[in-house]
Amino acid sequence: MTIAATLARVSERLAAAGCESARVDAEFLLAHALGTTRSSLLVDRDRTLSVEAEVALEDLVARRERREPLAYVLGQWGFRRLALKVDPRVLVPRPETEVVVERCLALINGLDEPKVLDVGTGSGAIALAIADEHPGARVTGIDSSPDALALADENRRGLDLEVAFLHWDLFAGLPEGPWDLVVSNPPYVRPDEIDSLEPEVRNWEPRAALVGEDATEAVARGARDVLEEGGALVLEVADGSAADVSELLLAHGYMAVTVTQDLSGRDRVVEGMTTSAD
Repeated sequence: MTIAATLARVSERLAAAGCESARVDAEFLLAHALGTTRSSLLVDRDRTLSVEAEVALEDLVARRERREPLAYVLGQWGFRRLALKVDPRVLVPRPETEVVVERCLALINGLDEPKVLDVGTGSGAIALAIADEHPGARVTGIDSSPDALALADENRRGLDLEVAFLHWDLFAGLPEGPWDLVVSNPPYVRPDEIDSLEPEVRNWEPRAALVGEDATEAVARGARDVLEEGGALVLEVADGSAADVSELLLAHGYMAVTVTQDLSGRDRVVEGMTTSAD
């Protein structure tokens, strides 16, 4: 079967399985099976697949039909300038989190060696992106999951970046600073919301990294104790919760609280600066 015919067939199967971006997913899967790029598929659309390629593709498609996240099927995912290993130990890095990194970089711009703490680092996406784009930054990522930390360290070694990863319980407070910046994409899905999420999320991504009603408040409280005077806290928040999180930061004594929209125009990032020490 040719590449063109294969793409059409796989797209139909994925659409029937309920995959929202069936054609794009089909292109990613076929390119992965062939060890090529999506753009090359257009050039070679009349090429016939080998038996080995068809077998490899069938395994990938079957996994995606079960609504396993595309990133897990492929084994890696792009995040800003990085290609990160991902699997069910961690959340899939999302485009909205790239905006979080953008705000972090803006806040530490001009500091030669800012000390940055990433709370709930998961795959290491935020920590590693900051280290990659601000080479002077001294970045530490913490997480309560040893499995997530193991994967984050794999990514660190693969990218040859200097980031420290520590096993840490957020609810016991944050590592002693002072930090110039604390950033977090904490669990913010409510327990009563999980069943309404897409199968890729509710059935595959780690529940502890998704669900957590008190995590945002714990980060805000803990960061206030360890931030440098004039330091900043940057939080990714649930859709529709930016106003409440802004009030939370003000209640904890943060100043200049601002909200930034994600690429879809949703209020997604809340940040605040520390006040002067009492």
